[in-house]
Amino acid sequence: MSDRYGDFVQSSIGKKVAKNLGLPMPVDLDRFDSGQPLVRGSVLVGRAHGDDNAVSASVARILAELHTEVFVNSRDNVKDTLSDAGVKAKANTGSDDKFKVLLFDASNISNAEELKQVYEFFHSVARRVEKSGRVIVIGRPPEALTDIETALAQRALEGFVKSVGKEFKRGITAQLIYVAAGAEHNLDSTLRFFTSARSAYVSGQVVRVSNGANINVDWNQPLGGKTMLVTGASRGIGEAIARVLAREGAHVICLDVPQQQADLQKVASEISGSALTVDITSADAGKEIAEAAKKRGGLDSVIHNAGITRDKTLANMDEKQWDMVLNINLGSIAKLNHYLLDNDVLKDDARIVCVSSISGIAGNLGQTNYATSKAGVIGLVNATAKQLKGNAKGMTINAVAPGFIETQMTEAIPFAIREAGRRMNSMSQGGLPVDVAETIAWFASPASGGLNGNVVRVCGQSLLGA
Repeated sequence: MSDRYGDFVQSSIGKKVAKNLGLPMPVDLDRFDSGQPLVRGSVLVGRAHGDDNAVSASVARILAELHTEVFVNSRDNVKDTLSDAGVKAKANTGSDDKFKVLLFDASNISNAEELKQVYEFFHSVARRVEKSGRVIVIGRPPEALTDIETALAQRALEGFVKSVGKEFKRGITAQLIYVAAGAEHNLDSTLRFFTSARSAYVSGQVVRVSNGANINVDWNQPLGGKTMLVTGASRGIGEAIARVLAREGAHVICLDVPQQQADLQKVASEISGSALTVDITSADAGKEIAEAAKKRGGLDSVIHNAGITRDKTLANMDEKQWDMVLNINLGSIAKLNHYLLDNDVLKDDARIVCVSSISGIAGNLGQTNYATSKAGVIGLVNATAKQLKGNAKGMTINAVAPGFIETQMTEAIPFAIREAGRRMNSMSQGGLPVDVAETIAWFASPASGGLNGNVVRVCGQSLLGA
C-alpha cells in the first residue's frame, strides 16, 4: 500500500514543508537484505563498573563472530573483555564518527546513583547515531532480584530505553534486554536480531532472556532442515511469514481455509513448501495437521497467524460476529496447541509463536471481540510458558503484537483513521508484513531457547498502550 505522505517528505521540498510546519518526518527504514552485513556500521560498546563480566563477555564473543567494527570510550573497562574475545576495539575519540549501534551493559548497576553511568555513556553520542541505528541496553530482570536498590535501578532502565526510542527519531530503535544470571549464553539470537535490519519496526521493547537449550546454528540458514507450519499463509502477514521462514532455510507447511486454496498453493509453490487446506476451527483440524506433519517427521515450529476482524461497536455487534472472531483468533489456538502437545506432533526444542495485536494490549474502538481474542492470546502464551519452563523437551512459546501494518485490511480503514494509525508511533509510519515475519523468524529459531513467554510489539513504538 502506498504511503503518499511518507513518500512526499522524502523529497527536498517535502522535508522543508514538514520541518517548517512541525509535521511527522518518517524516514525510509533499513530492512534486511540477503548478502548485506548483519550490522551495517560500527558499534560503540560500554559497560557499567562492577565485577560481573558475564554479559560483556557474551557480547564480546558475539561481536567477534559478526566481524564488525567496534569502538569503546577511552575510560571504559570493557576493552580488555573485548580483546579477550579477539575484538580489536578502537578508541572513541569524540570526533565526528557515527555509530550504527550503541550497546551498553548495565547489568552491574545496583543503585540509583550508578544510573548516572547510563546517562554519561549515551549523552555524549546521542547525536552521533546513524539513521536506522540501534540503541541496546542489557540488564538483569528486576523481578528476580531481592535487593531493593538493585531492583529499582534495573527497572529504571525501562523508562530510559522507552524514552530514547521516542527521542532519537530517524528510524532509530531502542531496546532493553534483561538477561537472567547464568543465561548469558542464550543472548546470541536476540542480540543478532536487535543489532540488525531485521528489527526495523521493533522499538521500545523489553525482552527477557532466560536459561534454555544452547543450540548451535548456521547463521546463514538458521532454520535449515526445520519444518514449520504457518496458519493463514495465503496472503498478507501470513504469506510474508512463510516467505521469510523459507528464506532462512525452513520447509514451510502453508495452511489456510479451502476458499484460499489457489493463493495458498501459489505461495507454497514459490517457496518450495507444502500447501494444506484446513479450517482450524473444525473438530478434525489437529488431526489433519498432525497427519501432514508426520510426513515431515513432525513440526519444529507452529506459527498461529490466522485471524479475522468483524468490527462493530458492542451495541451493534451480533452474536455471530463475536463468536466467529473468538473461535478463530483464540479458541482454535488453544485447541490446536492442546492437540499438538498431547500427541507429540511437536519435536523437541519446538517453537510456538502466536500473533496477538496491540489491540489486545490497549483495546480499540469497535473491536471488543478482536481485542478480547488478542488479549486472550497473550494470556495463553503466559500460561503455556509457565508449563513449558524447565520442560525437558526444550519447547518455548512467545508472541508478537503487530501495530499498524500496511495490509489489505488496513487499506480498507477510512483515510483519517488510517493516517492516525500510521503516524502515532515513534517511526511516524506503518510497518510492513515482513517486519512481523522477521520477528517471528527470530522467535522460531533453534537458537532462541532462552526466549519463553515474551510478547514483543511490532509497532514502531506505537503510542497506543505504551
